Amino acid sequence: MLDWTDRHCRYFLRQITHHTLLYTEMVTTGALLHRDPARFLRYHPMEHPLALQLGGSEPHELARCAALADEWGYDEINLNVGCPSDRVQSGRFGACLMAEPGLVAEGVAAMREATDRPVTLKHRIGIDERDSYAELTRFVETVAAAGCSTFIVHARKAWLQGLSPKENREVPPLDYPRVYRLKRDFPNLEIVINGGIGTLQQALSHLGQVDGAMIGRAAYQNPWMLADADRLIFGDDRSLPEPASVVMQMRDYVAAELSQGTPLHRITRHMLGLFQGIPGARAWRRHLSEHANRPGADWQTVLDALARVTQ
Repeated sequence: MLDWTDRHCRYFLRQITHHTLLYTEMVTTGALLHRDPARFLRYHPMEHPLALQLGGSEPHELARCAALADEWGYDEINLNVGCPSDRVQSGRFGACLMAEPGLVAEGVAAMREATDRPVTLKHRIGIDERDSYAELTRFVETVAAAGCSTFIVHARKAWLQGLSPKENREVPPLDYPRVYRLKRDFPNLEIVINGGIGTLQQALSHLGQVDGAMIGRAAYQNPWMLADADRLIFGDDRSLPEPASVVMQMRDYVAAELSQGTPLHRITRHMLGLFQGIPGARAWRRHLSEHANRPGADWQTVLDALARVTQ
């Protein structure tokens, strides 16, 4: 979700679901240690529960970043060992680290020394030709021995050469039974399934086999799908908001961000899918896409877009 789930996106999603754990986009250790960490770490308190997702491989750097996450009050620190992009591989992190379980374990151990927050791992079921179940279990055993108890498993292997990141999300076949088997073989670990989950009902079907389900792009493209998550998954029976009320709940946040120089479109780009399947959704998207990036665009631009849905 690099370049997708920024702080504006997360604040918006939090208006729809109170309990779903939200993750940051992957932030590299280099960005945190050699640039302005506040740029990547700041968030609104309403975003909790919130996990920081890190990309990196050097244990001492991961430890320093875990300490920063602790200072900033993140609820969880997640190490991404599943991203297959060329940029990530060139930095020796992401999915290529599945070939180095010992190094991943060192990183996890160093992070756990630096923080009391949960340290979790996101990974694939395999990479390239190293995709046997025996290799997957060896990887999980090695990292679990370093103190990681939560594994978020994208139920596809990754091809590090020959496929783009987009193709790696679609071409390798999903193997949900392998993730289910992992949970049966490691009952004391928390196993969260990821990959190809497009609805809450699909997520619920997985929860009979594993401990959690992660939804990515489907929730971004159709954020309203999360509206019933609090009731169906977390047992919170409070009344559901209406999509239009979610828009209005963004008013103060938008005003505060505009006053600090944030362009309107950086916020509204995450809201384009809110009315998916509702009459006027196309007009909503079109108006925001055409007007939110114009000089002087403000809250009235959002209201004008909303009027095209509610008419």
